[in-house]
Amino acid sequence: MEKLTYQLEAFEGPLDLLLYLIRKNKLNICDIPIAEVLDQYLAQINAAKAENMDVASEFLEMATRLVYIKTVYLLPKHEEADQMKAELSGQLLEYEECKRIAALLKEKFQMDHFVRVPQEIEPDYTYRRHHLPEELYTAYVNTLGKKQIPQKPSQESFSGIVSHRIVSVASQIVFVLRSLWKKSQIPYRELFAHRNDRSELVATFLAVLELVRGKRIRVDGDDDSARVTIVKERKRVPWKNKI
Repeated sequence: MEKLTYQLEAFEGPLDLLLYLIRKNKLNICDIPIAEVLDQYLAQINAAKAENMDVASEFLEMATRLVYIKTVYLLPKHEEADQMKAELSGQLLEYEECKRIAALLKEKFQMDHFVRVPQEIEPDYTYRRHHLPEELYTAYVNTLGKKQIPQKPSQESFSGIVSHRIVSVASQIVFVLRSLWKKSQIPYRELFAHRNDRSELVATFLAVLELVRGKRIRVDGDDDSARVTIVKERKRVPWKNKI
């Protein structure tokens, strides 16, 4: 056989390589001489490895397949080898036909000629489906069945709201002024001494702020020394014109 010089990576797969070997040496594809094809197939793979080329696993798998067929032919009965060679010939014939059709399609169709810019299409939201009256009636009945009738809320649903006593700021303003009515000055902490309810504490604090803003009381000192003093109103003296 003639020695071939080609790159292994130029073939798309092991079938492509085998088909090239058969056509190059004018062999019968229906009666492949396995020994001759195997020798040249292995020679090309070894040459590729010598040049530090990566050989795909599918090429190595085909080499193993050819070696196995050649080994089976050495046995007295080689019916299995004949069957495996027939299968390989069928794959090569099918692959050759696929390549021929692919070449014809490539010449006939040029996909680059059909490329165009996508057109903007406005969406059509028109509802065109036709419904029978029975379908509309069934949908209407099902909708009524899913509608829940509003029920009166139970008493437990208001327990979280009405369980807390609401204390108004106005009532605590009265409380602070009454506490300062006789003593005129009391410790700041005394206003909150007997207040355990959060609503009372908040309302009392807001009442103190409101009275300070209105200049009716003042708070002096810090922390434990803070004291609350009532601000007494000064009597206005009428202005007398000098004669």
